[in-house]
Amino acid sequence: MIAPTRDDVLAAAERVRRWIWRTPFVPSPWLSDLVGTDVRLKLESVQRTGSFKIRGAANALARLRASRPEVTRVISASAGNHGRALALAAVGFGIQTRVFVPRTAPDAKRDALRRLGADVVETATYEDAERAAREASRESGDPYISPYNDRDVIAGAGTIALEMLDECPELGAIVAPVGGGGLLAGLGIAARSCGRPVAVIGAEADASPVFTTSIAAGAITRVDVRPTLADGLAGNLEPGSATFDLVRTHADRVVAVPEAAIGRAIQDLVYHERLIVEGAAAVTVPAVIQLWRERALDVSGRTIGIVLTGRNIDGRTIASLMSAAGARS
Repeated sequence: MIAPTRDDVLAAAERVRRWIWRTPFVPSPWLSDLVGTDVRLKLESVQRTGSFKIRGAANALARLRASRPEVTRVISASAGNHGRALALAAVGFGIQTRVFVPRTAPDAKRDALRRLGADVVETATYEDAERAAREASRESGDPYISPYNDRDVIAGAGTIALEMLDECPELGAIVAPVGGGGLLAGLGIAARSCGRPVAVIGAEADASPVFTTSIAAGAITRVDVRPTLADGLAGNLEPGSATFDLVRTHADRVVAVPEAAIGRAIQDLVYHERLIVEGAAAVTVPAVIQLWRERALDVSGRTIGIVLTGRNIDGRTIASLMSAAGARS
């Protein structure tokens, strides 16, 4: 894969304009008081389909339609959000979708996929979903669109940084979740070429520490993946994924977040900000707090921008978490 550039991100912004909403980038008085500097929340949780994924999916399908107009179906693997975004964009392009998902994907995500007309195939794990999707693509000839290891998906994700930088000239850091690395790579590509210093930091679940482990080892390294509220981040990288080197090049740091902190962050965002987010989005909050306490996030009085990537959490999960929070208080 040829690495995307800032020009690719700029082109993606124009290409997906009709598909996305420019999401709010709002102050968080709670987090600002907690860490002692201005913190703002980029609410991709209110984006179409409930996550940032529509940006990359729409960009990838628009490019595919332009280069291969004969394509009538695409295949992908997804923890839920990418597949949902791909299915929505595919309807607009008159393309069918077949999406392989792990059985652990929340009902909210699988049900939304089916409502959009996607052919949903369940597998045991996310890694099984990727393998099965790639095999199905090879057998059928239908294009496979990776949720992260795809040039156009990465460029589409990078459009988030363009909006943040445009609205906040004093932005000193962008903190975002990292699972497969497509989002963090896209944000880093956009931020690194903006002409001013902006730190780019990834947060992953300690239950699936792919990037912290692989970066420490200097190569993509397989990890044991445990159950996590951050289901959208869980799973190993596909072999040879370009996102590993892109993240190493364009991000300053990746931190792993303990599982208990993810649940607490979901609760805190409801209580302090009246925001519902899924676990994959919530990892950013304890990451910022952890780095600030360690004095490892020095933005010299500038703004920290946190990307809250999605809200597609099962109702039963959020109810259980809030019930537990009430019992604790």
